[in-house]
Amino acid sequence: MSRKPRKKSQPDVLKEESPIYRVNGIGANHRLKFIDLFCGIGGFRYAFERAGCQCVFSSDLDKYSQITYEANFGEKPHGDIHSVTVAEIPPHDILCGGFPCQPFSLAGVSKKNSLGRKHGFDDEKQGNLFFSIADILDYHKPAAFVLENVKNLRSHDQGRTFQIIHDTLTNALGYHVQCAIIDARSVVPQHRERIFLVGFKERRVFEFPDFPAEGPKLASILDPVVPDKYALTDHLWN
Repeated sequence: MSRKPRKKSQPDVLKEESPIYRVNGIGANHRLKFIDLFCGIGGFRYAFERAGCQCVFSSDLDKYSQITYEANFGEKPHGDIHSVTVAEIPPHDILCGGFPCQPFSLAGVSKKNSLGRKHGFDDEKQGNLFFSIADILDYHKPAAFVLENVKNLRSHDQGRTFQIIHDTLTNALGYHVQCAIIDARSVVPQHRERIFLVGFKERRVFEFPDFPAEGPKLASILDPVVPDKYALTDHLWN
């Protein structure tokens, strides 16, 4: 008689007490170095610095993201990743990158189709930036990476786009890759699904964390007293 596996219960809250990551050959006192590509306003950096890592390079093309990032971390990211040679990027242990999602997202693809523009890897401005990541991984060979993109990356172009990315990371670059689609509603009051790819040069045990079934409510992050200047006027309501 077969017994069904017991379903894992979901935690009430997300605990961030994972074991400290170690790279073989690096002492316990070494701060792991990471780079922050397509960094936006610094979500990856906030998390990795909180875990004790050191950021040695950041890059984002958007000028407003650069302004906010500099306000958050005291340094302005480099601009276009194409303006920096791979050799100029400092050596690092971990590569973080939320490469542009518009060429692969449902909304982005729909908009580009309506405008007669190319999407996916055929988008010359944003669609091929994954290969900039691949070039950096190939040159520096960091011990690990974390990549993030929209959920639709998995199914874009009938799965061919994701297959190319996965084959590049595994077969061409030699990383052991795991991926998962994670909904941010467990930690913020927003339904926001994203795909995460985590890769290691040396095979190691890795599991994505279990997330709570329910997250915070919108009211929990709103200011209880808001100045009148932020309220919509009757004219705008109408």
